[in-house]
Amino acid sequence: MSVRRDRVRRGRVLGAAALLSTVTAMTAGALAAPASAAPGHDRHEATRRALDGIVAEGVPGVTAQARDKYGTWDAASGVGDLKRGTPRGKHDRFRVGSITKTFVATVLLQLQAEGRIDLDDTVGKWLPGVVEGNGHDGDAITVRQILNHTSGIFDYSTDEEFSRKVFGKEFFQHRYDTWTPEQLVNLAMRHKPDFAPGTDWKYSNTNYIVAGMIIKKVTGNAYGDEIKRRVIDPLHLNATTVPGTRATMPRPSSRAYGKLPLDPEAKVYDVTELNPSMGGSAGEIISDSDDLNRFYSALLGGRLLPKAELTEMKTVVPVGGRGGGYGLGISEMQLPCKGKVWGHDGGIHGSSSLALTTPDGRHSLALNMNGDWAGDLDPVVTAEFCGAEKKA
Repeated sequence: MSVRRDRVRRGRVLGAAALLSTVTAMTAGALAAPASAAPGHDRHEATRRALDGIVAEGVPGVTAQARDKYGTWDAASGVGDLKRGTPRGKHDRFRVGSITKTFVATVLLQLQAEGRIDLDDTVGKWLPGVVEGNGHDGDAITVRQILNHTSGIFDYSTDEEFSRKVFGKEFFQHRYDTWTPEQLVNLAMRHKPDFAPGTDWKYSNTNYIVAGMIIKKVTGNAYGDEIKRRVIDPLHLNATTVPGTRATMPRPSSRAYGKLPLDPEAKVYDVTELNPSMGGSAGEIISDSDDLNRFYSALLGGRLLPKAELTEMKTVVPVGGRGGGYGLGISEMQLPCKGKVWGHDGGIHGSSSLALTTPDGRHSLALNMNGDWAGDLDPVVTAEFCGAEKKA
């Protein structure tokens, strides 16, 4: 889910808002815990400086890992707990938000490879009567269109009731509420579609709530169970979980800090604990940088999908910006030097994440900020993929 509107949403990394001086003061101590390059890994020095730059902007802390032909490089900068002043951990687990979507799309593509579903099936075939109302017609929307966000289905996360309870001060009354997939889809059905299926592109979290429901319909199992069986266990992603309704974070992890968009006071709150069913199959997964790098490397390297399905996943719809596009649960991003990377970003309360890898899966970067209101990731991506290229 992108409660904070994904940073790679339009095929590029978007800059974040400027910080309030009071927030900068709160995190000033974070600069005492800079990321440090391990011996022999000075080729990541520019990346290290870019990570420190995020903290200098006022974000509490950042954790990251780069993986290339020379091995892995782990780094952290800033603090993980503002009250205690403890440093951000290099191996912290965090809520990945909409990076969940790539996991979900991978499962559906595996099911197609097995002949159990076709991406050109209609949503109505698998979920009759679910996507109906105010102009929505599941019989006119394909599974492919929900995966590449060309369905036109309204985004439930922008519904007024949901927004009030999740993005305003009412969050503290509702942070432990359970939201079922049916409830979330019904919120979307209160509104008209954004456009006729297949005629445009617009990011909608509802698409991936529907995708999770289809996985359950096809397999008889919860989408999270299928992700565990098909992706997490085979790749030994030991830090990756689909938490369901569990509100707490596993260790090691930092505290998560957020500004509620509908809070006129724009205060920074500790929002670590929440019921992630608000994101569900659009954004509830918890992972760490190492697992995300291994996942995207395996995916782009052809270990999770047959060639035909991986090609379909990488067939993009133009979405504007500076090049690239959106495929099936994955974004293509043109680099400012040369070449491109694939991946996704994700945002949920107090957590902003990014995971990218080269087309061959051999050079990957994953990172997380434990603050959701700022942090320009462009310099980090440029430093890692373009700076490293110059040194190679």
